[in-house]
Amino acid sequence: MELPTLKVERLYRQISNLLIGYINGGEFLPGQMIPSERDLAKQLGVSRSSIREALIALEITGWVEIRTGNGVYVNNPLPTQSTAPAEEEFSLQSLVKARQIYECTTAELAALNGTDDQREKLAEINRELTQLNINNQDFLQEDKRFHLMISEMTGNEVLRDMMEYLWNKRESARFVRLEAHYAETDFPLEMNADHQAITDAILARDPTAAKKAMQLHLQHVYDRLFNE
Repeated sequence: MELPTLKVERLYRQISNLLIGYINGGEFLPGQMIPSERDLAKQLGVSRSSIREALIALEITGWVEIRTGNGVYVNNPLPTQSTAPAEEEFSLQSLVKARQIYECTTAELAALNGTDDQREKLAEINRELTQLNINNQDFLQEDKRFHLMISEMTGNEVLRDMMEYLWNKRESARFVRLEAHYAETDFPLEMNADHQAITDAILARDPTAAKKAMQLHLQHVYDRLFNE
């Protein structure tokens, strides 16, 4: 007898498919508002952030509409597919947490290993960032330059390439939609305060402060996207 291969699904996909089952079963009707993130998390015994990630996946595939500050509604008409199609198989929460772990190390190494020219370049990028106070493509491009510069200052080209790989993950449709809903237009104001603290620590050649500042920065990103 040939047994089927079991597939391990990410939690957000399990939740997405469960909610699709409820919609198809008539528990949630087209046009109806579904329970809040908090209520769904309590009923399913999972974190609110996992619920949010599942709802983002459902919105992208046409099952629901997220009306920020108003609720989540079942779409009318419903899409034709019975399950949410696979996109990138990674958790958005895991992506931000992975960056936090990874970039704490790159900030620490940048403070230790960055050259004078690189420190000057980082300060220049940071000055340009502080002029951008709207969460748009210009801000994101400079933000990317900032984080890549720090990884380059480690003196390890593999770490730099890994940073670009992690950053490019945020270009997934799910992450872009998450930011669109939960990263408000004033998001760069908080981020730029963090960037200044990171820059100051690296320019001061203080690896402990640089690590702490980067950890706090990416915790702020996580809290804004998943906890508010």
